[in-house]
Amino acid sequence: MAGLKVIKNKIQGVDKTHKVTKAMEAVSAVKMRKAQESALSGRPYALSALSILKRVSGSMDGSRHPLAIRHESGKVCVVVITSDKGLAGALNSAVLREVHRVLAERSLQKTDVAFICVGKKGYEHFSKRGYEVLSHTVNLGDDVSPDTLTNVSKEVVGLYSFEGYRECLVAYTNFVSTFEQRATVRALLPLDVAELEMLVTGITPKKGKYAEVESKESVPLYTIEPDPETVLNELLPFLVNIHFYHALLEAKASEHSARMVAMKNASDKARDLSKELTREYNKARQTLITREVSEIVGGIEAMR
Repeated sequence: MAGLKVIKNKIQGVDKTHKVTKAMEAVSAVKMRKAQESALSGRPYALSALSILKRVSGSMDGSRHPLAIRHESGKVCVVVITSDKGLAGALNSAVLREVHRVLAERSLQKTDVAFICVGKKGYEHFSKRGYEVLSHTVNLGDDVSPDTLTNVSKEVVGLYSFEGYRECLVAYTNFVSTFEQRATVRALLPLDVAELEMLVTGITPKKGKYAEVESKESVPLYTIEPDPETVLNELLPFLVNIHFYHALLEAKASEHSARMVAMKNASDKARDLSKELTREYNKARQTLITREVSEIVGGIEAMR
């Protein structure tokens, strides 16, 4: 009887877990659809921003701007975008592994790099390992706006323009599809039109209503008022903020997609385990019944 009670308690525990994971799967599915819509609808916005930059840069030597000048020395700033919560499979660990891979590839030591962390998981990871964390932002909601990371973009622009940082990278999870999220590290500063063009065109989905890519056309020269330098001084920091905003949208869509898939897998495993335990319970119960019947029959035979 003790064995049957243990198995029955296990079945009840697994069934409770299945109910929780099923509910989390449903919630993540709703959030995933909303986040996907935001991320996908933001892609044409990023294309338009790149188009503006290309047109304005064609009217002046954009390489002379402080945000486009390459620095030969200084630290590297890495903006890491992760989630605040777990239960999302290998989503966060994939981003962190990719960051460490890039650091090793560039032979960067702890003293050569500083981090700006958006999300609790990235902040905990790098702070516990002794890396310099300049700032961190946690507990971001699902309803993000272009102003969400304004402080981050201003800090990055200030570090590159006035603090002598050599380069700025951004690490996040790029949303490819519901079942595929790809850890990505991109160079943000110094600004390079060709690099940004590759970035923006690379995030456009292959299928669906957001798959249309802006047609390539020759960039005309414009007469800009008051002058190109003033326009670029306003435009380039704004473009940096757009980049962070879009990366955050991608990360949010990837997070909810990964969590929905992880919870679905957990629900399926819990259902299968419950079935297996139920079969084990029935076998043990049948064995007990058979033994009791045998004892009764044996007792009757002995009384004869």
